[in-house]
Amino acid sequence: MSKTIYIVISQTGTALSRILKFITGAKYNHASISLEPDLSTMYSFGRTNPYNPFHGGFVTESPNYGTFKRFSGTKVEVLSIAVSEGQYINLGQMLEGMAKNKKRYHYNYLGLFLAGANIHYRQANSYYCSEFVKEMLVRNGIREARELNDIVEPMLFLTLPNANHVYSGKLKDFAKEKAAE
Repeated sequence: MSKTIYIVISQTGTALSRILKFITGAKYNHASISLEPDLSTMYSFGRTNPYNPFHGGFVTESPNYGTFKRFSGTKVEVLSIAVSEGQYINLGQMLEGMAKNKKRYHYNYLGLFLAGANIHYRQANSYYCSEFVKEMLVRNGIREARELNDIVEPMLFLTLPNANHVYSGKLKDFAKEKAAE
């Protein structure tokens, strides 16, 4: 039986995201992964406090709280990917385990900085957002590592084969549409 996961790439409009957009020229600069069709729970690496852009780590995100609620004009592209039931279960268990042990995980600030210089840098238990999404796809057999660059930017996910484009627009509007269904 086939299941579906979701990749969400976003642009919050925060000062940091506007700086990244200016530097990279990319329309979107954050990536999350979700098992929920309404995106009520998403997982990523980002700011752990919506008011402090300099303290990051593993985060559970939602249109209804945190950074996405604070920045309600957040624009997103939502992609769906069909996965096997086993892949779906394994990914869910992995995400749950990380959420329970989130203090073990850190934001890969140095990796993000060096990625801007096209240098790949990994730290144990440390990710930036798109590096994390890539890792979840690879570790759960959803994508092969060779399919994705060592340095992965959120916009790359738009080019994944077999990823279906589901939505483009404001995250809060997507959440409202799904809640109405």
